[in-house]
Amino acid sequence: MKRILILGITFALAGCLDEEKKTADAPIRGLKTHLVADTQRATVRRFPSVLEPTSLNVLSFDTSGKLLEVDLQVGQRVDAGEVLARLDPEAFKIQIANSEAGVRAAQAAYASALETLARQQELFKSGTITKVALDNAKTGVVTDKAQLEQAEASLGAAKDDLAKAVLVVPFDSILNAVEVQSFQTVSTGTPIVSLYAPDAFEVSFSVNFDMISQLVVGTPASVRLADRPDLVLRGVVSELGSRADAVSSFPVVVTLDEADPILKAGMAVEVAIELPLPKEQGFSIPLTAIIMEGDIADRAGPGAAQVFAYEPDTSTVKRRKIQIAGVRENALLVIDGLEAGDRIASAGVSFLRDGQEVKLIEAAD
Repeated sequence: MKRILILGITFALAGCLDEEKKTADAPIRGLKTHLVADTQRATVRRFPSVLEPTSLNVLSFDTSGKLLEVDLQVGQRVDAGEVLARLDPEAFKIQIANSEAGVRAAQAAYASALETLARQQELFKSGTITKVALDNAKTGVVTDKAQLEQAEASLGAAKDDLAKAVLVVPFDSILNAVEVQSFQTVSTGTPIVSLYAPDAFEVSFSVNFDMISQLVVGTPASVRLADRPDLVLRGVVSELGSRADAVSSFPVVVTLDEADPILKAGMAVEVAIELPLPKEQGFSIPLTAIIMEGDIADRAGPGAAQVFAYEPDTSTVKRRKIQIAGVRENALLVIDGLEAGDRIASAGVSFLRDGQEVKLIEAAD
């Protein structure tokens, strides 16, 4: 029995020695760190949106008629004074010809009435006719003169209609939509095209209450094109909705202060607005430093997180709670939990554990 007990103790001691040997032989993990030194005083919030024209103008004819061929394309650039569409002028020319004939007939009737009045006046002086006959001659002159004026007005309206049969561009524009087809009959006011100025754009999006309370009209913004990330344009907050268009969602409009020839309505953009941090300053750390545990999906907003801080006295890493204020240029802004000069693990965080001994192999300062 004693021999069995001694053997058991011997095996147990041997196992402990083996574990200690394995631990002693285990390699110390190298640690890549980030030096906490970058001070930030603001955070940038980003919002996806779509480029829209500041104003959209719909053009139509001021008269009715049949369209000629329409050769227009959406997105086409047109210059001020350029002809967009025409109505068939034949019907207008016929109306002008008829009106001119009416004017000539009215002129003849008016001239005849004047001659009749002159004769009646002579006859009245000689006592040949009564005053009633003279008055009737005067009435005929007035009536024929009114008919002449009416005929002349009709001729002027017919000529105006012919002039209105041509639709021209009021200013340098981009066609947003073409609402008609060739040879279609249109009425007065029927939309023909819609267009917008190529140098006046805006973007709109919605924000929560905390965001809307920090914005004022005139707040600077920048707008980056999704298809051309290298192109960033200046903008400014031009409108703020005081009433939510959805639950805790307030509309914001940013107007661009500059333009570019490639801009077109409907392009996807990202709006960036810089806001002050909740505290005086924040430290910038890489996204890879965060311990991926818990709900940290909303990295753009305030929230708590954890990192591994390097302890130089013991060459170990310790978990440390931090407070995140937002994101700027793909880096997290920390407003609590870190001090300038701290080093935190910036790579391989998922392989670390609290109190683990590490070897500082690189300092990403």
